[in-house]
Amino acid sequence: MTLSHPPQDTPATTAPLGSLIRGHRLRIGLTQRELADLSTISVRAIRDLEKGKAQRPRTDTVRLIADALRLGPRARTDLEAAARRGPRAGGEVRRLSMERAAPPVPLYPLVGREAETGVIVEELGSGAERLITVVGLSGVGKTRLALEAAARLYDAGLPVLWHYGDGATADCLRADDDPLPRLADACARFLRGGGEPEELLPELSEALSTLNSEGTGGGCAVLVLDGVDTAALDFGRLSRLLRTFPGLRLLITGERPWNVPGERLFLLSPLEAPAPAAGHTGAPAVRFFLSQLRRVRPDLVPDEQALADVAWICHRLDGHPAALGAAASWLTVCDLSTLRNIVDADPAPLLDHLAGGPDGSRLQVRVGRTLAALPAPYRTLIGDLCQVGDGEFLLQDVVRLTGRPLPECGRLIRELLVGGVIRTCTDGGRSAFRVLCVVRAAAGAAAAV
Repeated sequence: MTLSHPPQDTPATTAPLGSLIRGHRLRIGLTQRELADLSTISVRAIRDLEKGKAQRPRTDTVRLIADALRLGPRARTDLEAAARRGPRAGGEVRRLSMERAAPPVPLYPLVGREAETGVIVEELGSGAERLITVVGLSGVGKTRLALEAAARLYDAGLPVLWHYGDGATADCLRADDDPLPRLADACARFLRGGGEPEELLPELSEALSTLNSEGTGGGCAVLVLDGVDTAALDFGRLSRLLRTFPGLRLLITGERPWNVPGERLFLLSPLEAPAPAAGHTGAPAVRFFLSQLRRVRPDLVPDEQALADVAWICHRLDGHPAALGAAASWLTVCDLSTLRNIVDADPAPLLDHLAGGPDGSRLQVRVGRTLAALPAPYRTLIGDLCQVGDGEFLLQDVVRLTGRPLPECGRLIRELLVGGVIRTCTDGGRSAFRVLCVVRAAAGAAAAV
């Protein structure tokens, strides 16, 4: 596909000569061979200039390239200035190593999510999907899943650019202040409508060329936008990024989908936590709770009864990781049997993490904000569903409660699943759903105000 021509007058830039040439060439859809033919300069010379092997070309060479690229006065001046500067001071991007393109390091091991991680890694690694948006309720583990997927993609040789959005969690070791995190932030800012293509695309082009020449990325890279508000992103700018860089893949985490063409929506539910029964003590939610328990009470070795209590607590809290972590923190002041009794009576107080200080109730605040953002009919339905079988319901229940046609009720349930306020229930082999415990607590708190 031939891309649109660049503006004839572009802002001044300090990008290296090679990245400027490559950026202008890609924007008008020329191959290196076509640029060579138009400029009467050899393909090898064009290649060496773009790779930075030739840093100070002759004045006539720069003029011929500028003519072939049909640059305006300002863009031509920038190109000539870059040729006079030669190598960039310090060679910041040129000397970047693959280690600088690694994702942040998680603070805790991942428990469960093997299937979810495998799907994301396979789809992004193969290029079958170029835009995956992971959505789910706050505290469900979106960032931790993205960290694991990014680490595996990085191990497979793909450079990873990581951006922390306003909704990102802090459960990882962030990278030092170096050019690649700043480049990831620039990409996020560009997708939100900030900056100009002439500022970002050449620098991104050089960084990806350098990183892939040092590794096995094969011209591919992953950009992770963690905890971003998808409503603020510009699809037109995304299209330009994807057209300019065919090997670029995006992994986004947020509380709602972007709803744009080509988006692969990935719904992240809480960890599996079936009703306690023989063989269910090894469920992912139980394993996660036990990992939290070891951090709080390393002296406690669960016996059979303790495992049964843990399984019941996990089921009652719907396997929601942040809720399980908050509940486990209470084991510093009570035993497992007492914790189970509190969960049975009213789990809402346990959602305050004892080690969280002033931010201990952040989970409830965020869930309450999500609930408040739902349309009024959805909130009414959530309130009605909380009265049906302790939050568990069927499609027929929604039809009965709303009086709406079956297809409309099906779409309504899907929207609640996308919003993360309900989850599917696999117990009994029927297509049932359940309002999450943290949502019931938030709904109860809102009704009490």
